[in-house]
Amino acid sequence: MESPAGSMATLDGEPVLSLRGVSKGFGAVQALTDIDLDIYPREVVAIVGDNGAGKSTLVKVLAGVHAQDSGSITFEGNPVEIPSPSAAQALGIATVFQDLALCDNLDVVSNLFLGREIAHGTLNEEEMEKRSWDLLRQLSAKIPSVRIAVASLSGGQRQTVAIARSLVGNPSVILLDEPTAALGVAQTAEVLNLVERLRENGLGVVLISHNMADVQAVADRIVVLRLGRNNGVFRVPDVSYEDIIAAITGATDNAVTRRAEAHLTETRPSSPLSSATDHPAADPGSADPSEEGTRA
Repeated sequence: MESPAGSMATLDGEPVLSLRGVSKGFGAVQALTDIDLDIYPREVVAIVGDNGAGKSTLVKVLAGVHAQDSGSITFEGNPVEIPSPSAAQALGIATVFQDLALCDNLDVVSNLFLGREIAHGTLNEEEMEKRSWDLLRQLSAKIPSVRIAVASLSGGQRQTVAIARSLVGNPSVILLDEPTAALGVAQTAEVLNLVERLRENGLGVVLISHNMADVQAVADRIVVLRLGRNNGVFRVPDVSYEDIIAAITGATDNAVTRRAEAHLTETRPSSPLSSATDHPAADPGSADPSEEGTRA
């Protein structure tokens, strides 16, 4: 059911994207600690965790918004640095953030090629329109026209445009940050279909989501983050909803977390106060029977 990151026996070939021991802090706050992650082609990996688990920070490290403090990133077998969003795009890592960053007053074509216009002296509108339809067909998208303003599209259609725009640079990996947030049932189904199309087209897809139903519907593996650390990697066919929630909340800490806590215990200087308070850690099932009697 659960295995260390990167050791999934059912996945063939080499991962397109690998992280090893990646950490990121902001002053006194350690957002990520020793994160390991593998993304394979034709795979959807869901990153889940409670608020503050480090999901957004991880996405921003991969997108080039934040540079990691330590650890290594390998892309298509080569060690890489991702110092900026443009560097991530040049490598082949595309990101669709939750706010989508669309220009409502522009039409679909203009949004898809904003900053990447096809021009030979003047804008080649015909070629951009043709490529826009090609991109939308890859996703089996339902957009009535590529010449209507994005402001007139539904939430699901806007997400479609944002995802199609990310494909303009022919990426190998696409990061989707909460793509179904604030969408209705029909629009959510539309976006989940897009995720499946991305996998069928050979991309490695990283899906950030709080919605376990969406995750279990499209993901191949689920990576749980808790307090900025790996807390489990699960194959979707082998895991239950309860197992995932337990890993998210910390009811079942995996070996990675236990080893880290054991290391902290070994290196922490002992004192009468610490020995009294650190024994055994906040486990409701290990409460002192005398205290139970007192509360009763």
